[in-house]
Amino acid sequence: MRKGSYLLGRYLSLNCNVLLKPTSQVRSFSQPPVCLQKSLFHLPTSYYTSHQIRYLSCSTKMPGKRKSNDGENAGSTPASQTKKNKTDTEWKDIDFTSEAKDKSGSKWNLKISSWNVDGVRACVKKGGAAFVEHESPDVICLQETKVTEKQIPAELKMDEYPHQYWLAAKKDGYSGVALLSKEKPLSVEYGFDDSEHDDEGRLITAEYPTFYLVTTYVPNAGRKLVTLDKRMDWDPKFRKHLQELDAKKPVIVCGDLNVAHKEIDLKNPKTNTKNAGFTKEERDGFSTLLEAGFTDVYRHFYPEEKDKYTFWTYMMNCRAKNVGWRLDYMLASNRLVDKVADCIHRTDVLGSDHCPITLLLTKPN
Repeated sequence: MRKGSYLLGRYLSLNCNVLLKPTSQVRSFSQPPVCLQKSLFHLPTSYYTSHQIRYLSCSTKMPGKRKSNDGENAGSTPASQTKKNKTDTEWKDIDFTSEAKDKSGSKWNLKISSWNVDGVRACVKKGGAAFVEHESPDVICLQETKVTEKQIPAELKMDEYPHQYWLAAKKDGYSGVALLSKEKPLSVEYGFDDSEHDDEGRLITAEYPTFYLVTTYVPNAGRKLVTLDKRMDWDPKFRKHLQELDAKKPVIVCGDLNVAHKEIDLKNPKTNTKNAGFTKEERDGFSTLLEAGFTDVYRHFYPEEKDKYTFWTYMMNCRAKNVGWRLDYMLASNRLVDKVADCIHRTDVLGSDHCPITLLLTKPN
């Protein structure tokens, strides 16, 4: 066994309920395969240092790369015996209508959606643009777009959304956020005047007549928590930005906040306390943000709902098994909550390792 290699077997058995094959049937690597590198930051450090990766030869394929079912072995494994991540959204099976009402009994008349697309070009190739057509939100916010304005897919240049704002990171193919709106905002700002964070394309603020809308892709703490300091620098600056806005108008925040706030918000809390997204520092930072005058809208409506997630690693069919994290949020100023009718996770919408989330509310006065 080579020094400095990695161990994945224990993680898979603990977190994805995987029955590992004998060692003779698995492959070994001195470095993690590329398709695992995005997901390894969720593994405890002890799982991938000075050990050996052991994984099933077909366990790490990304969605959309499954072989077609017209080969000589087609049909040899019944669907009932193989639980796999789906790759195509069954649009006809999703009901996008809602009769939800706010606290006063008024039906919603404003819809805001948010989605970490994990690369907007890849998402569109998987049919992700159809979500915008089916959901038809008044505003759609995207995170982890990974494109410059010249690289925006044509499928998203929709006449219905003439007001589009894209913020790319200086680093090519990294981070990035976007806001697409049917109504023209009064003003739009990019970042919060901090070069380190703003260069990574993480924040757009749009001002509408009666509220602010902020979409963000919050830094994660990284594998082995190597960027936890960056995250701890972000949290108070982000909170200050929101408080300054909230002093003028109510605020709606949407995006990938890269934290599972409570144990109920991820499948395996006990084994993830030292992993990015579930450290005490990150969770405390989120609590402090809520204490500053904001509400986690989904938990406001569904405080005890378990197994409700918005992110699933591509590894080992974790989405099919619902082994996930709730990392994507809709937050609202406390004084705006009575206007909210519902917050919905569109878990059946595919195209990314995250699912879209949608907020329904009545327009603030």
